[in-house]
Amino acid sequence: MYVVLAVSLSEEQALKQVCPSCDATQSCNCSSMGLDFIPSGLTDKITLLDLARNRIKHIRAHDLQQAVNLRTLLLQSNKISSIDEDSFVSLGKLELLDLSNNRLAHLSPRWFDHLVSLQHLHIHGNCYSDLGESSPFSSLRNLSSLHLGNPRFSTIRQGNFEGITLLDQLWIEGSNLSVYEPGSLKSIKKINHMIISIRRVDLFSAIVRDLLHSAIWLEIREIKLDIENEKLVQNSTLPLTIQKMTFTRASFSDKYASQIMVLLKEITSLRELESIDSVLEGNGNWNTELIKVSGQSSVETVSVTNMTILHFYLFLDLKGLESQISKLKRLSIASSKVFMVPCSLARNFLSLVYLDFHDNLLVNNRLSETICKDAWPSLQTLNLSKNSLKSLNQTAKYVTNLPKLNNLDISQNNFGEIPDVCEWPAKLKYLNLSRTRISKLTACIPSTLEVLDISANNLKEFNLHLPFLKELYLAKNQLKALPDAASIPNLVAMSIGRNKLSSFSKEELESFKKMELLDVSANNFICSCEFLSFIQHQAGIGQMLVGWPEGYICDSPLAVRGAQVGAIHLSLMECHQSLVVSLICAVFFLVILVLVAIGYKYHAVWYMRMTWAWLRAKRKPKRAPPKDICYDAFVSYSENDSNWVENVMVQELEQACPPFRLCLHKRDFVPGKWIVDNIIDSIEKSHKTLFVLSEHFVQSEWCKYELDFSHFR
Repeated sequence: MYVVLAVSLSEEQALKQVCPSCDATQSCNCSSMGLDFIPSGLTDKITLLDLARNRIKHIRAHDLQQAVNLRTLLLQSNKISSIDEDSFVSLGKLELLDLSNNRLAHLSPRWFDHLVSLQHLHIHGNCYSDLGESSPFSSLRNLSSLHLGNPRFSTIRQGNFEGITLLDQLWIEGSNLSVYEPGSLKSIKKINHMIISIRRVDLFSAIVRDLLHSAIWLEIREIKLDIENEKLVQNSTLPLTIQKMTFTRASFSDKYASQIMVLLKEITSLRELESIDSVLEGNGNWNTELIKVSGQSSVETVSVTNMTILHFYLFLDLKGLESQISKLKRLSIASSKVFMVPCSLARNFLSLVYLDFHDNLLVNNRLSETICKDAWPSLQTLNLSKNSLKSLNQTAKYVTNLPKLNNLDISQNNFGEIPDVCEWPAKLKYLNLSRTRISKLTACIPSTLEVLDISANNLKEFNLHLPFLKELYLAKNQLKALPDAASIPNLVAMSIGRNKLSSFSKEELESFKKMELLDVSANNFICSCEFLSFIQHQAGIGQMLVGWPEGYICDSPLAVRGAQVGAIHLSLMECHQSLVVSLICAVFFLVILVLVAIGYKYHAVWYMRMTWAWLRAKRKPKRAPPKDICYDAFVSYSENDSNWVENVMVQELEQACPPFRLCLHKRDFVPGKWIVDNIIDSIEKSHKTLFVLSEHFVQSEWCKYELDFSHFR
């Protein structure tokens, strides 16, 4: 047991050295590490193993034996040319296996026998030319997506897909596919999204016939459609399931375009037709008579993106297709250099409710033709964004020809100026004017709007009255405050991020009575005490503010710049400076008042004065010059003894022979002079000090001062 444990620990240590991320985690990332082999030491703790972009050439039977709980195994972009048949036998819980872009020359059904939980399998970009004589996927009952094929892949046989009944996505890279046995894909009962790269038209027809009753969305890539007499639907029983067909990087010519349109009408379940990054050769000289006699198409949605028309300025006006477009409901032609639609053609889109012409070459002087009177009579949504429109007044005038229009996107045009008044369709509810370089708003904006997008302009204020507005998008402008809520009383959602707001108050927020979502992120917030107190203690603020808390960052004060608003806690002194100063002053005043009261009770003032007098007296000479002595004695007595002192003692002394000159405070103190100075001066001008001792003398503070002064001298 010790030896086994030691070996196990040493293998784990070796794994950690090769892939440090495998330490104490369920995810093991060993991609792009130059490995020539699958590292040893894998345990049952690992659920994800990424070995992509290494130099692994061979997968051995014991390499993955211990990784029994693996859910995801990524081995793409290695040099794998061989796999032992029992290599995946212990991976019963594996859900995703990626073996793409390796060097596998053949596929063995034994590899997948025990992968009962596998949902996603990627084996494209290898070297095999076929899938074998039977199905390598027969045991993959839970498979949801399968991606296979490569430039050498040439053959699909009957039985190659046996065992698969339901797929969310099947992607076959078969640009050089030359052999397709009819019925090969019929064993799959349902495919939500089928993608196939194919160049041969005869194989395209056979594959489409096999998928008529199973595929929901069929995407064809790389094909050049030069079909003549092929039939896509031959003796097929209903119901057909294909609802959407996409042509990606396909090539159409004038000669065969008409035939393709006729053939696609046979698929009566088809509702949506899409073309992406395709090329249209010729100038639109199609056989419109053939298209017309073939009947009405079931397609309701046509989407064309980045269509290259080699001679688009010579392209015809498609006259003769009027009968084929009357029931079309949605049309999107984007990034395809459309500069106008003839009025005669536009008037025949009787059922069209959605029209998308974004990223084209539409200009104002051609809008009169494209949106002429009675054109697009049912249109509700129009997208003219990212064109070459320059006059908002003319654009608004022409779209008034669309009586049912309620959604208009004219963003990313270079309007610049905005007129004072404009005409708009009466039912217009949504208007997108973002990125149109307008710098102010006027009454040109219709008051009927429920949604207005004017983001990414140069607006400094918003002062429109829009009583029905529910959504307002003002991001990336120069606004310094929230709009006035009284002008937009029904607003439910507003985006005003990336402006110049420094704060907003509780009162401003509460003035929007119906507000549910507010995006004020990425502004330069001044994190004042009032702002922080409101935003941190407002109930439910996190549910209302979009992007809270990571999108709300303090710009000032400098000490908290870059910190999240919700995480800042300023001190009491920073938030209530005036209150703190007031409290300090009040406390200081109270202390002074208490000290004054104590000083008054215990005569502290007089003690201080006495100390000051001592200091002054100390600086004087010890004995005054004889000329300054005016009295024989200074009499110190209590006022309660004044009757005896003044009527008996003083009379006796001053009437003696020779008489004594006495200094009495009642008689000889200088009026208005500080009493302490009077005492000091009187004592210094007297030869002696005479104290009349009594109980009253002892109880008198002034008598004690006089005694102290005299004692000091």
